[in-house]
Amino acid sequence: QVQLVESGGGSVQAGGSLRLTCAASGDTFGRICMAWFRRAPGTEREEVARLDNIDGSVNYADSVEGRFTISLDNAKNTLYLQMNALEPEDTAMYYCAADRRRCPRVQSFAHWGQGIQVTVSS
Repeated sequence: QVQLVESGGGSVQAGGSLRLTCAASGDTFGRICMAWFRRAPGTEREEVARLDNIDGSVNYADSVEGRFTISLDNAKNTLYLQMNALEPEDTAMYYCAADRRRCPRVQSFAHWGQGIQVTVSS
């Protein structure tokens, strides 16, 4: 099993920055592909970014490309999401996710954190 715990959320003004942290524990092989998702009230869940732990390849949603950076520190078992130039539209609950398959094969993730709120005010 894989356990994921998010932290680092909060409130920030537009143009500001936040860094989300996802502390991972449990089965190392269950964390080959790791990702961040978000869900704003009344909307569908959106994948923000994903990272393949085998080759380090990353993919971003168009809405965050150039503003957000996903990274992984394997020594600390921690996944990060650095969010810069935040906009009110980035307001959402953010979730960390992990799966044992390589990222190109992942349509749905097996493991999820409980989520953390990010609020961006104008």
